[in-house]
Amino acid sequence: MTTAPASLAPQSRETARLKQHYRMFVDGRFTEGGGEPVSTINPATEERLAEVSTASAADVTTAVRAARRAYEKVWSRMPGAERAKYLFRIARLVQERARELAVLESLDSGMPIRQTRDVGAPAAGAHFFYYAGWADKLDYAGYGADPRPLGVAGQIICSDAPLQRATEKIAPALACGNTVVLKPAYTTPLTALVLAEICQQADLPPGVVNVLPGVGDLGAALVAHDGLATVAFTGSAEVGRQVQRALAGTGRRRILSLTGPADTVIFDDAPLEPVVDGLITGVFAGPLAVGGWSRLLVQQPVAEQVLAALQVRAGALGIGDPLDDNTDVGPITSGGRLARIRELTSSAGAEGAQCWTSPVPLPDRGFFTAPTIFSGVSPAMRIARQEVFGPVLPVLTFRTPDEAVALVNNTPYGRSAAIWTQQPSRLRWTVQQVRKAVVWTNTVPLFDPTAPCGGYGESGLGREGGRAGLEAYLNG
Repeated sequence: MTTAPASLAPQSRETARLKQHYRMFVDGRFTEGGGEPVSTINPATEERLAEVSTASAADVTTAVRAARRAYEKVWSRMPGAERAKYLFRIARLVQERARELAVLESLDSGMPIRQTRDVGAPAAGAHFFYYAGWADKLDYAGYGADPRPLGVAGQIICSDAPLQRATEKIAPALACGNTVVLKPAYTTPLTALVLAEICQQADLPPGVVNVLPGVGDLGAALVAHDGLATVAFTGSAEVGRQVQRALAGTGRRRILSLTGPADTVIFDDAPLEPVVDGLITGVFAGPLAVGGWSRLLVQQPVAEQVLAALQVRAGALGIGDPLDDNTDVGPITSGGRLARIRELTSSAGAEGAQCWTSPVPLPDRGFFTAPTIFSGVSPAMRIARQEVFGPVLPVLTFRTPDEAVALVNNTPYGRSAAIWTQQPSRLRWTVQQVRKAVVWTNTVPLFDPTAPCGGYGESGLGREGGRAGLEAYLNG
């Protein structure tokens, strides 16, 4: 696939119904926050999208109190079947406004429209549909004879696929009878605020969902607030450790979904074409590419063949406007993240890795970086030990299955892995040996609201998705 011809019209940005000014959502109303307004930037053009009113520490207290009132007076007392009606209503509205949400997310985060429209927006609606089905069945979820909601849930999400991150946290909390105070990433707050608008449109009782855009220490102020009963956080392992320290000894529940290099392990009998398709989807041009499907471990006899096929495919990916259906690789979410990617790739070259970069030209403006593959990578290099969050793939080689497992496990992180081999016995053995929370076998990694996912080691605590995703929101 190549860069789209100029004659092809991209999705219209008018579909996003972009406003000039967005405000925080507290107690059922949009209102100005006490923090300094910030501008959200289109990463594809570096132009200002909108001004966003941000919350202050005092606004955190206001939002938590509103959520507590809604919890005590309305939401926790409501029968599960009634709560389910609200979640079903929100799910339908998300579906009705899916194209709007998809275009807005592409503008705000830089994700190509094929990902936001075909994966992100449908997944957002699916989470509400799925957890609506649990709302009146909690007695049968396996969390005790009389599971009860906890209270107010503080939730903080990152800038990767922000709409999906928001819904995978809000939906199970509401299904269990909790109320929510959500803080989106300061670089990508817009779809969370439109989701708040959808909650208002669905006549959700005031205070059940509150959304506080903010910068600086706002997330820390939310985590530290003594009015919370549980905290859910998605982001870096470094910030996750800070959250853990803040919650230590408080008795509050927490669920942490953190980063860390993920691995694709390719044995010498793996089918080449599906493997390359999976890597292209996971690293460069699919919904997982936002978070960085970080490392490739390939058995030495097929390493050159896999690298050659990857370079051909990655070198043909279209780079450009995320609103164009022909774009495979959009911009990096922010200038700060782009600077970090460049610093990591520079360090890889300085440490002796061999670099291949796509020859497709980059746009003149925007936070773009070309698909890049590093070969000759050793486990000690930074590029092999830190998640890049961009279209960059470090490649390591191994000789035996034991060596492959040692490479996968030689990290404090343990989020996920994909194993490719046509030998069932080797596949089963490898899956049993690797210390990863989620392992895919002979398939492109995909997520579903019915399936739990999470982290192992420094990649997280607890699970989101499926029945397991209810645990952080129930006292049972």
